[in-house]
Amino acid sequence: MAEVVLKGLCKRFKDVEAVRDLSLSIRDGEFVVLLGPTGAGKTTTLRLIAGLETVDTGSVCIGGNDMTKAPPAERDVAFVFQQYSLYPHLSVFDNLAFPLRSPLRPAPDEEVKARVTEIARLLHIDDKLGDWATRLSGGQMQRVALGRALVRRPAIFLMDEPLSSLDAKLRGELRLELKHIQQDLGSTILYVTHDQIEAMTMANRIGVMDKGRLVQVGTPREIYEDPCSTYVAARLGSPTINLLPRTYFEALAAPSGTATVGFRTEHLDIRKALNGGQSARVAWIEHLGDRNHLHIDLGGKDIAVLADPAAGLAVGDAVEIELKRPLFFDATGSRIPS
Repeated sequence: MAEVVLKGLCKRFKDVEAVRDLSLSIRDGEFVVLLGPTGAGKTTTLRLIAGLETVDTGSVCIGGNDMTKAPPAERDVAFVFQQYSLYPHLSVFDNLAFPLRSPLRPAPDEEVKARVTEIARLLHIDDKLGDWATRLSGGQMQRVALGRALVRRPAIFLMDEPLSSLDAKLRGELRLELKHIQQDLGSTILYVTHDQIEAMTMANRIGVMDKGRLVQVGTPREIYEDPCSTYVAARLGSPTINLLPRTYFEALAAPSGTATVGFRTEHLDIRKALNGGQSARVAWIEHLGDRNHLHIDLGGKDIAVLADPAAGLAVGDAVEIELKRPLFFDATGSRIPS
């Protein structure tokens, strides 16, 4: 594994600036996730690192070597795509072994067998090695696709939403397995997703992207608790952060220039309204088992809250809300320090 350093990457496709002045260092053995909606530039960034797209300006350094103009085969990266892209005419073993038999980096047969067996065991497909790839379930096929990258020991693994085509249960299983495997192997991974749960549970650091720009980089906890803007704040958290105009909280002490007040579910106290105090009304309740998802109507604005089912609240109840640790943003959406 090796450190990967991106400096000032820019890439334009005609009138679309897909990546804009992106700089990022990925440390040896680190799991970094690029998070953002479709069109944010996440996949293009991976393709620039892999050499599948040419850089307009900026540089890509892998293991201290400038690889900006190097062909993909010389960059020592492994790419896992969103789709399985397996070889249907080969067995699971031969699909996994394929990268180790490359003319550029051939491995001895004994090493091929040992590494394929090890990765198949880690991915729980060691009993499928003799099967044809076309006979596998969707989850098993994605495990083979992941395994085909993991059998190599490249400088960095590039993963482009590899779990997005799976159902929720399989995504959860593979998410945990992939993180455990990454830690066991000491792999360096740059992972792209729009799924906040994948980002929060797997990443050492998260890079939030917006329209080709890397707008904030930090640990999952830093991004969640100390977002630099309303855009970043809304990327993490379920229910999503509540963002209301400053005018809804006239009595709240706020910094000068505050236009929007943000508060997460755990930073809000809610109780049945008594005489006085700010009141709102329960508009709808979603029962989630151990928690209730409450929709509170506050002057025509919807506030999402997770509440204890034993709180005794019902649709139509008048409630009081109290903010704790609110976040403040200016008219452009930028964070204002408390």
